[in-house]
Amino acid sequence: MFRKRRRRSSLTFSNRRKNATQAIIKEVFSWLGVTAVAVICALAFMAAFGMQIGTVGDSMDPVLYNGQKVLVNKLSYIILGPKKGDIIAFLPNGNSNSHYYVKRVVAVPGEKVQIIDGSLYINGTLQEDDDGLYDKMEDEGIAANEIKLEKGEYFVLGDNRNSSEDSRSANIGVVKSNMIIGKVWFKLKSGDNKAGLILKRSKW
Repeated sequence: MFRKRRRRSSLTFSNRRKNATQAIIKEVFSWLGVTAVAVICALAFMAAFGMQIGTVGDSMDPVLYNGQKVLVNKLSYIILGPKKGDIIAFLPNGNSNSHYYVKRVVAVPGEKVQIIDGSLYINGTLQEDDDGLYDKMEDEGIAANEIKLEKGEYFVLGDNRNSSEDSRSANIGVVKSNMIIGKVWFKLKSGDNKAGLILKRSKW
């Protein structure tokens, strides 16, 4: 009788271990399935509502480099417009024959912009966040005089401000909402650059 009980105990333990193993395998495959579905959905989303473009020039250095590939989310601004600090892709004056411009939004509708002695002023206030983060601008362009941004108008600058054609240039000027393709939110690996989300610049 003792042997039978021992045999039954061994069988019970073996069955439990087998059931536990099967449960773990089932859970792993379940997670793999969920991950695969998420990846497929992300790829489908990007194919339908996103696009990949390459940067031209070094105007966004060091965040983005010449020729670096970035992903643009075309759905970002359907409801709400760009915010300060966003990096956007746009076609100047809606010119479809132009390459895509990639710049950072520094002022939004309703604000007044002016560049004085190479520094950025919004609503008459010096932007202290710029101090030490960006070089003083050698060319103030059309922003030498105060510019009032109307509804759907944005003022953009390149991070590498002395090597950037942006809203200071008369042939670009303020960027209107109908010129904007979307928000640049992800940069792809290029050379020594790491792939990753694009965040706002800040002091290190």
